[in-house]
Amino acid sequence: MPLMAIRTSFKCRLEYKVMKRLACAAIAATVSVAGLAPSYAADLPQAAPTYDTTYEPAPSGRFDWSGAYAGGSLGWVWSGFDTTSSPTGSFDHDTNGFSGGVHGGYNFAITPNIVAGVELDFQMTDLYENTVRNGVNVKTSSAWNSSARARLGYAMDRFLVYGTAGLAIADLSINANGASEDTTALGWTAGAGVEGAISNNLTARVEYLYQDFGRESFTLGGSKYRADLDTSTVRFGLSYKF
Repeated sequence: MPLMAIRTSFKCRLEYKVMKRLACAAIAATVSVAGLAPSYAADLPQAAPTYDTTYEPAPSGRFDWSGAYAGGSLGWVWSGFDTTSSPTGSFDHDTNGFSGGVHGGYNFAITPNIVAGVELDFQMTDLYENTVRNGVNVKTSSAWNSSARARLGYAMDRFLVYGTAGLAIADLSINANGASEDTTALGWTAGAGVEGAISNNLTARVEYLYQDFGRESFTLGGSKYRADLDTSTVRFGLSYKF
C-alpha cells in the first residue's frame, strides 16, 4: 500500500475516535446537568404564597316579629255547662270536642325582646250534651266561639313566649223537651302560648285559652233556665306573616 494512503487511513480513524469521545462526554454532561437542575431550583429563593384574606361574615339579624299576620288552628276543647231550673234542679254538663278556625292580628316590637299585639279569632266547636232530669230531656250546646285579645310576649330571636287576655264571645243554646232558645254569651278569656318562626313568613304556635261566659237566662216552656258556660282549649296554629 502506498505510504500516502496509509497516512490518510490512520488520520481518519484518529478523527473518528476523537469525535466519538467528545460526543459521549457531551451526552454525559447534559444528563448530569439535568439531574442537578431540580435540586438546584429547590435551593433558589421561592416567592411567598399569597392567600385570599377577604372575609365575608354570615348575615346576622334577629327575626322581626312586627307586622300583620293571619292563619288557622285546630285544637281540643273541654267545656262545662252548669244548668239550673225549677223543673230539673241544678246539674252539670261536662263535654269536650274538636275546635277549628281562623285568626289574624298585628304585632308591635316595643323593644328587640318585648312584643305586644292584638288578635281576633273565630272557632267552630262541637260541644253538646244531653241529660234527663226529673223527666225533662235537656240538651246544652255551643257551636262556635270568638275572642278579641291583647298579646304581650318575650322574643328570643325566632321564639316568642306570650300571654294573652281579652273579650270572649260564644254561642249558647238550651233545648228542654223540644223548646229551645239561643243566645250570644259574652265573657272573658286568658291564656298563654309559645310561637316559633319556621321561615321568614311562616310561624307555628301552641297555646292554651280559658274562657268564662258567666250566667245566661232562658225561658223554655214557661220555666226559667240559667246556664253557665266555661271552656278550656289547647290548639295548634300556623300563621303567615305579611
